[in-house]
Amino acid sequence: MSHVPQIRIPATYLRGGTSKGVFFRLQDLPAPAQQPGRARDRLLQRVIGSPDPYGKQTDGLGGATSSTSKAVIVAPASVPDHDVDYLFAQIAIDRDVVDWTGNCGNLSAAVGPFAIAQGLVPAHRVPHDGVCTVRIWQANIRKTIVAQVPMRQGQVQETGDFELDGVTFPAAEVALAFMDPAEDGDDGGALFPTGQVVDTLDVPGVGRFQATLINAGIPTVFLNAAELGWRGTELQADLNGDAIALARFETIRAHAAQRMGLIQDLSEAAQRQHTPKIAFVAPPADYTASSGQRVHARDIDLLVRALSMGQLHHAMMGTAAVAIGAAAAIPGTLVNLAAGGGTREAVRFGHPSGTLRVGAQAEQRGGQWVITQAQMSRSARVLMEGWVRVPGDSF
Repeated sequence: MSHVPQIRIPATYLRGGTSKGVFFRLQDLPAPAQQPGRARDRLLQRVIGSPDPYGKQTDGLGGATSSTSKAVIVAPASVPDHDVDYLFAQIAIDRDVVDWTGNCGNLSAAVGPFAIAQGLVPAHRVPHDGVCTVRIWQANIRKTIVAQVPMRQGQVQETGDFELDGVTFPAAEVALAFMDPAEDGDDGGALFPTGQVVDTLDVPGVGRFQATLINAGIPTVFLNAAELGWRGTELQADLNGDAIALARFETIRAHAAQRMGLIQDLSEAAQRQHTPKIAFVAPPADYTASSGQRVHARDIDLLVRALSMGQLHHAMMGTAAVAIGAAAAIPGTLVNLAAGGGTREAVRFGHPSGTLRVGAQAEQRGGQWVITQAQMSRSARVLMEGWVRVPGDSF
């Protein structure tokens, strides 16, 4: 029996927002993995430690949660007036799935700092002190993200006093603007794929539900918590041990994906776990976050709980936060109604780890709603840099 030695690949392990991922420069990947395909998928899976039937990712860098089973590939920009291309992979923990269908809003905060540190942003555009503007082409969804990265003494500033619920320690703030975050479409109604701000979903064996189906940041399905028998104050332990409830959410998600035109057959949803996201909303209420922090109804506009890769998220996915901000800005959506209705350009919502503020600007063009941009702040920090090692025959 032959034993193939391991190879090593330059990589950086970063936290971005409430997620962690392994970052690569495209040029550093082995030649077979520099192109989309099975070799790339297998390499990233081996780095992360998937698929792992034990669900622990012990033999890889993944953290056995959807927030920590991620990889990013950054390359010189392929689009004019941008600095870098950013490609995101959501890697299933226990199944042979690498999902390239969406973005990670949390890790978006780490792309700018990584690009600067790796010399991918022209030196004349990087201030010695101040803020560096990095224009990022998000290649999964073909959209622009503008990151404002703080600089100090010629280096990316990573430490600071910006606090983000769901992250233990404060860090430097990275402001993000997601430009024209709705998915592209020819009918002018891509923001709402059905053309309606509220639809009714008939899900056989589950029930009939109101839903807002929106493409902003990431395709997202918003439901009313009360219609599902939930309060909107739930923490992970309240839902993630309930196999029946999780299966119910997955069935609703599959039917919504079909309604949104993301899949043709319901069976396709199993291979498209990253999108759409599914979330439920409720009016403000007091609750205790997972950290023990008390969140008061008076301090938030609404409650939101979201699922990622079949589990209730410990905080909020960044792209789903963009969808929340976009939906809140448009009168009549379930998100907007849960926040009290009316016109608004920003909301603060309660999630399992605390609260988050997100803003969005909406306008009507030709009778259709358009989101010009959405904004939020995250933080990012390098956790480790050097090389990852994988068996040479793993891809």
